[in-house]
Amino acid sequence: MKRTSRVAAGAGLGLAALLALTACNSGSPTDPGASGGAEPGEGALWEVAEGVELDSPTFERATEAGKIVIGVKADQPGLGYEDPVTQERTGFDVDIARWVAASLGFDEEEIEFKTVPSANREQEIINGGVDFYVGTYSMTDARDEVIDFAGPYFITGQGLLVRADDEEITGPDDLADKVTCSVTGSTPLQRIREEYDGEVTERQTYSECVEQLKAGQVDAITTDEAILAGYVALEPEELKLAGEPFSEERYGIGITDGDTALKDHINTLLTDGGDVWTALYEQYLEPAGVKAEQPTVD
Repeated sequence: MKRTSRVAAGAGLGLAALLALTACNSGSPTDPGASGGAEPGEGALWEVAEGVELDSPTFERATEAGKIVIGVKADQPGLGYEDPVTQERTGFDVDIARWVAASLGFDEEEIEFKTVPSANREQEIINGGVDFYVGTYSMTDARDEVIDFAGPYFITGQGLLVRADDEEITGPDDLADKVTCSVTGSTPLQRIREEYDGEVTERQTYSECVEQLKAGQVDAITTDEAILAGYVALEPEELKLAGEPFSEERYGIGITDGDTALKDHINTLLTDGGDVWTALYEQYLEPAGVKAEQPTVD
């Protein structure tokens, strides 16, 4: 048997419409009601599984605790965002996390979202501070040495965000005499430092970088284009993307090293759940101009 999730579709509501709806109230980049609040039978994208059995230490720990702890981002519009007023969490990554939790038998009330900075992700997974992590988490060889990944569930590329009136920066080759901001521990920051000889400054959150960019304290922000597009959608008069993506970033779901059962479970869910993936993409990312197709899992 399965319970219908209270997390509903609302996939026809694009980011632009969401911005218009929220501009007069809390200022959130997405409408919490777009992915939550539906009663059973009102277009729910997934159901909450019952009677799940999985030979996974992570699943057993969460079951004993009566809740599942999921690491996410809180300042990435369209991907992982926490409304500062309502504390509602929305975005593509957040709903991917809800979908995975539901497949393991955890309803919305049994999910604890935990905001984890980029630099702390591996340690939180290793220490059991989170049961899994969904938050623009690039699958790299270095990370794969200490944790495991399910996925990828999304592929994007590194991009650049600049002020809307900036005509000097058109790609990474223009960064040699510029100051570029990104978050501590991010793959894009390392690439700018090592491959393009650019001066970099590190912050804990992308929103801090955005404020510095608008104030003229830095010249550009670099991270994955899917993240940057959310900020452009919020402030198109102030910000723009510069040039084309210049890397490939494969987003995975970070899990405990060696938890093969959980990895296989999530990969099967992603493989079989193309309709859910497409609905979430069309709701959160396509309206912001992000072009993507669902990738095949490893």
